[in-house]
Amino acid sequence: MAAEICRASPLLSVKTQLFHAPPSPTTTTTTTTSRFHTSSHSKTSLFSHRVLNLNASFSAVRRRSSAVICQANTLFEIDSVAKAGQDRLEKVPVSNIRNFSIIAHIDHGKSTLADKLLQVTGTVHQREMKDQFLDNMDLERERGITIKLQAARMRYVFENKPYCLNLIDTPGHVDFSYEVSRSLAACEGALLVVDASQGVEAQTLANVYLALENNLEIIPVLNKIDLPGAEPDRVIKEIEEVVGLDCSNAILCSAKEGIGIIDILNAIVARIPPPADTSQRPLRALIFDSYYDPYRGVIVYFRVVDGTIKKGDRVYFMASGKDYFADEIGVLSPNQQEVKELYAGEVGYLSASIRTVADARVGDTVTHYGRKADQSLPGYEEATPMVFCGLFPVDADQFPDLRDALEKLQLNDAALKFEPETSSAMGFGFRCGFLGLLHMEIVQERLEREYNLSLITTAPSVVYRVNCVDGDTVECSNPSLLPEPGKRRSIEEPYVKIEMLSPKDYIGSLMELGQDRRGLFKEMKFITENRASITYEIPLAEMVGDFFDQLKSRSKGYASMEYTFIGYRESDLIKLDILINGDSVEPLATIVHRDKAYSVGRALTQKLKELIPRQMFKVPIQACIGSKVIASEALSAIRKDVLAKCYGGDISRKKKLLKKQAEGKKRMKSIGKVDVPQEAFMAVLKLEKEVI
Repeated sequence: MAAEICRASPLLSVKTQLFHAPPSPTTTTTTTTSRFHTSSHSKTSLFSHRVLNLNASFSAVRRRSSAVICQANTLFEIDSVAKAGQDRLEKVPVSNIRNFSIIAHIDHGKSTLADKLLQVTGTVHQREMKDQFLDNMDLERERGITIKLQAARMRYVFENKPYCLNLIDTPGHVDFSYEVSRSLAACEGALLVVDASQGVEAQTLANVYLALENNLEIIPVLNKIDLPGAEPDRVIKEIEEVVGLDCSNAILCSAKEGIGIIDILNAIVARIPPPADTSQRPLRALIFDSYYDPYRGVIVYFRVVDGTIKKGDRVYFMASGKDYFADEIGVLSPNQQEVKELYAGEVGYLSASIRTVADARVGDTVTHYGRKADQSLPGYEEATPMVFCGLFPVDADQFPDLRDALEKLQLNDAALKFEPETSSAMGFGFRCGFLGLLHMEIVQERLEREYNLSLITTAPSVVYRVNCVDGDTVECSNPSLLPEPGKRRSIEEPYVKIEMLSPKDYIGSLMELGQDRRGLFKEMKFITENRASITYEIPLAEMVGDFFDQLKSRSKGYASMEYTFIGYRESDLIKLDILINGDSVEPLATIVHRDKAYSVGRALTQKLKELIPRQMFKVPIQACIGSKVIASEALSAIRKDVLAKCYGGDISRKKKLLKKQAEGKKRMKSIGKVDVPQEAFMAVLKLEKEVI
């Protein structure tokens, strides 16, 4: 078992490595023997060569293993840990339960470490193991990122006592910080994983602050120490200076090679406090995640805070006021495994044939119907959407399917918000709120893949606050809802405080990026000799485009960023209307800053000229601010040659025909209507995402 877990790992004993080592190519035997007859001399020679081979292999393995400091009993420890993992459904005292999560910046090795913990504790057999084991969505595997938090129960024996370890793996991208905050609320401790070659990055800091807000015990772990560019001493110093954590007992590990895994497990047991033993109180369980199963209904993931829950109990959801019978309860290890009872401190799942998705929301408190708790648990803060866009089905008949899909997806992704919307160009759809651009992209892909929908997305926008002349304040995320110019006094837009961490070589290009996006420079400080932190206050509307892509390209991938919402500020914003043949096309209207209005209007009119088919009359395409035209293009008319039948004759005859044609086109223009094709809307929406 241990050989499968840590193959080619320096943690294995010399004897075990010798057993798995391939024969040395430098000591191949040259003795030839007959297929049917071997003399005693040849047998002796063959035996002596095998002994030489064995000694040579033993020496090679000893030289190879001496390069790394090994623990003497690691093989036996891993074997005993793996055997203990087979009994992970057995109950342990509350004092022997440890609930922890893994937090880190994106791509610092959280999922790899979680995989190795599952392997070493025997929770997952080697034959079932695969990379990113807890990332069970195809989308997560394709992109190499964690999108959803995942829970797993492990069993570990420390000093001859069995312990139950409940692990929650969390995402690393800033757009999924709501997932991280929910998982931390269900834990008493956290492993802070930092890449030993990259050091402290923006999301590392953000996750540490989230953990400190929840009063968690933080264990610093330096991952990827096997890389040639690893600098553990520099990174430890960086963590102490920037984060303020004591790293005197930080753990050095390599999740890929299996180095330091036992040390991490020992530290989890020794340093993370157990949950409070409140099994005798009335049941209170916090729902931290849920999803919809088409056969079993809503499946709820929860952490038991007080009391005990058993299979068959009648449970009551305190926020929704609904009650159900617990048909099945169990633990996630990491697949669902049914048990009869869960008590305070444990993490598990509940299936109760819940068919209405609104009855079991994330953050709700589960209690017994007959012995209700006095008050519900605090739950979670509502996620505030930062980016909005319209989602419309390509086929109008799919609108009910889109509504059902969004309701089911909201159950699994509590940060998603949506409300119905209609558009003259695209029909019925929904205005959806997201935490960021990546979140928006992921939700769209999940809707298309998991629910077989074909969708159109409008350009992302933010919520503006309009102060009206009569004293009212109106919030609007859609340009079509903006009050008339005469009714509004000012428009405010959301601002974010953005912190960019970058090597000193790219400071100039990142400051240029901040200035281009109407940013206000606040401060720059060197957190180490070669890394700097640059802080700007930037309108959120400037970030919902390609800001992150520009940040990465200008810094060759080395910079990282973290942003927080700081409030609304008044700006010189205007509504940019697009007129086609004198008629306003509402779906193409946008809210932009006055300084960018000309460039955006010019780009939109030029693109529309390419996409709209020519008509029998001249079609003007205009970008306007109120009644003022700031950019204009014109589609020339399709002209019929009315003079083709004139093969001579008087000029007055030709003038008469041309005049008649001009009058017809004038009448046609006054009553004619230009239909903008769907492809044109799609292309312009894509263009808006690039230029706004």
